[in-house]
Amino acid sequence: MFTGLITDRGIIRRITRTGDVVMEIAPQSGHAFPLSMGASIACNGICLTVTEILPDHAFTATLSAETMRVTTAGLWREGDVINLEPSLRVGDRLGGHFVSGHVDGLAVALAATPVKDSTEWLFEVPESLAPFIAQKGSVTLDGVSLTVNSVLRNTFTVMIIPHTAEKTGFGTLPLLAKLNLEIDMLARYVARLREVAA
Repeated sequence: MFTGLITDRGIIRRITRTGDVVMEIAPQSGHAFPLSMGASIACNGICLTVTEILPDHAFTATLSAETMRVTTAGLWREGDVINLEPSLRVGDRLGGHFVSGHVDGLAVALAATPVKDSTEWLFEVPESLAPFIAQKGSVTLDGVSLTVNSVLRNTFTVMIIPHTAEKTGFGTLPLLAKLNLEIDMLARYVARLREVAA
């Protein structure tokens, strides 16, 4: 379980593609994470398992064929920088919202509009996921917990303040980029309850 509050950025140092894909990731800050073997860590919003901890605070994670297929991980290259968040520990403060690290689909960045010091981003999502996104609700993009500003059909907007742009990938995000999308957990369960009750 995660909060969607990014604690560091990670550099993908090595990608090994024999069988399942193994990625070696080093925290950009050079600081250690509170990780242990088998621990979960969100990498651009994808919950991955730590399979090795290296002496310089880097770690490796194994990505299955399914993860590579349904997330943006298949687009990652050596040298790319991604958002990192270690999993919640009992007693941690919850500053974002509950994030599982299970990607529901991909969002596409359509437009970025400056609004004073911030930037309003417009995203398009698959029509099947659009009903789960609500104005003033929560959404996770590349692991970042965000508040939805507005919704129109299968598009929505979020406001990215300068701090978020600096500490996450939003500061260098190009138009038409694909991001890992996780809908709010509450919306998922409400929809399931309605389906069962119908």
